[in-house]
Amino acid sequence: MFDDKSNSNDGGGSSPKKPAGGANKIPTYTLLAWTGIIAACVALFMMKSHMAVPAKPLSQSAFLGKFQSNLIAHASINLGGQTSSLTPITGTYYELDKDGKATKEEVPFIAPNVFLTQKMLDQLLPSEKIEAGAPNVMLTQLVWGIAPFLILGVLFWFFFIRQIKAAGKGALSFGKSKARMLAKDRNKTTFKDVAGVEEAMEEVSELVEFLKDPKKFQRLGGRIPKGVLMIGPPGTGKTLLAKAIAGEADASFFSISGSDFVEMFVGVGASRVRDMFEQARKSTPCLIFIDEIDAVGRSRGHGLGGGNDEREQTLNALLVEMDGFDTQEGIIIIAATNRPDVLDPALLRPGRFDRQVTVNLPDVRGREAILKVHAKNVKLAPNVDLSIIARGTPGYSGAELANLLNEAALLAARTGKKSIDIGELEEARDKVRWGRERRSMAMSDDEKRATAWHEAGHALVSVLLKHTHPLHKVTIIPRGRALGVTMSLPKEDVLSMRKKQAIDTIIMTMAGRIAEEYVTDDVSSGASMDIQQATQLAKAMVMHWGMSEKLGKVLYGESQEYVFLGRDMMRTKEYSEATAQTIDAEVKRITDEAFQTAKQLIETHRDKLEQIANGLLEYETLDGVQVTEIVNSGTFTPPPKPPAHIEPMMGAPAGTPLPENPPKPVPPKLPGLGTPAPVPAG
Repeated sequence: MFDDKSNSNDGGGSSPKKPAGGANKIPTYTLLAWTGIIAACVALFMMKSHMAVPAKPLSQSAFLGKFQSNLIAHASINLGGQTSSLTPITGTYYELDKDGKATKEEVPFIAPNVFLTQKMLDQLLPSEKIEAGAPNVMLTQLVWGIAPFLILGVLFWFFFIRQIKAAGKGALSFGKSKARMLAKDRNKTTFKDVAGVEEAMEEVSELVEFLKDPKKFQRLGGRIPKGVLMIGPPGTGKTLLAKAIAGEADASFFSISGSDFVEMFVGVGASRVRDMFEQARKSTPCLIFIDEIDAVGRSRGHGLGGGNDEREQTLNALLVEMDGFDTQEGIIIIAATNRPDVLDPALLRPGRFDRQVTVNLPDVRGREAILKVHAKNVKLAPNVDLSIIARGTPGYSGAELANLLNEAALLAARTGKKSIDIGELEEARDKVRWGRERRSMAMSDDEKRATAWHEAGHALVSVLLKHTHPLHKVTIIPRGRALGVTMSLPKEDVLSMRKKQAIDTIIMTMAGRIAEEYVTDDVSSGASMDIQQATQLAKAMVMHWGMSEKLGKVLYGESQEYVFLGRDMMRTKEYSEATAQTIDAEVKRITDEAFQTAKQLIETHRDKLEQIANGLLEYETLDGVQVTEIVNSGTFTPPPKPPAHIEPMMGAPAGTPLPENPPKPVPPKLPGLGTPAPVPAG
């Protein structure tokens, strides 16, 4: 594989952050309630103002005239407490008819500014129709003095005290479990939605059967397993199995992630564990699913801190609750992890996790069953045979197969098709495994030529060697981070690696740099992944697989895919310096011999190499059958040329606007999708 090192730093943009105060926003229903109250008050005030009869304004002379004419029915005078000498008078007077006689109809009036002299008061106050009163000035001043503080107090309570109370409730529930009970009406997943893991499904289905009919097992003295640990690579369906159990079981189902127990404060995780089991005891029989249990179940004593750290306290509480002095039947723990090597031995023993269910990558029949399950949600063309796709996707997990069908559906929709054809499925398969084609990438002629010879070297040697996986396709269209890719697909699922196969794989990985050096008379960083793959494979042969005659059948260092810092930081080397030098010498010998073998093959078939490289420069992609024809007969059936309206990958100055990509042409039908785990050859 020819690497694109210049594009390794993607510089992905960070997602926008949420506002800092977002967690303290007033709930929507509270705002709606207060809005309704305010609107109701305004409406009542407006209704009152509309229902009241408006008072007719009178001047001072008009009021005195009506008083002297005995037309005032009732009047009120507010005396005292006024800063002005003008006094308002309100009341009602009798309306006059057409003849000028007083009627019984009373009309409200107001004389807003009446200057009352002592003489006028002497005339008005003796009348029974005139009331004089003084306003409660002290009460008015008290209201106006306290009202601002009352308003501020209400606002303070509304915006601050309620938030503090809510925070207090959160503090009281800080140690409460975050386990969520899964409602059956929301979970529609059953065992019919799970495929490719029949053995694992049989083991977990016993839990459901036991919950439905416990006497069937108790009759023979059997008891329900206390715990089931599902182990397997990512994407194999562990969480999906748990959802299926929840959908099938007639019992309460709690789900929680291992990270939900972990907090900054010591003791919180242990409190949450105890609270979770307390909730479960109220709903027995019940199931508890803990996803990614390695977040809390790592081995004790291997951490960088002491024995009082939060994670170890949480694990201790979990161990006691699962199988301690005071345990209760009826609580079944189901956990999932892809790191069983870091789990504490006390957690794995029978009595806590009685069963360990391995969920492996599906075989060819399992992949076909998984594709059929996910194909129910997409529209496939009538001529699509999912068994062919299953044979051509070795090493794919269930999640990758689901993604494959989704990518094929998106590709078909992008090109305006009404159904998904075999071409979209093959392109989606290559995209999921090796990345999307980057046809718009600008490449110089020299870079394109070096890439063509590099990939031609991989393809030629792959066909010439006997123990390599069959060549599927070779292309110089950039995919992912690679400028070119040589794709190999095994005929069957790869279950083990033989010595001859390992050596031939190393030879094939070395061929790319040799062929590139022939045409450029120089070496580049494009073969870095080839060298890395060859070195790792040679080290595995020498240190782990016992394939070195000089070092014998001895394991040098533990083979582990991941590093557990707390355990491995203090681990010493298990072999001497002299042995380490011998290991380095053996690794170098294997890679050097593979390099020389690849060089001899390329020198012997230089004409075939040049023909493959020229074919790649002209057609950009050749399938395995075409390369085999070139090696065997020197000729091949040319594939369709790339559409003329797609500009060739030429050099372009930085910032040059590139044309929009036209609809992607349907790739030529490839012979037999091959099968098994693709070995990244170049």
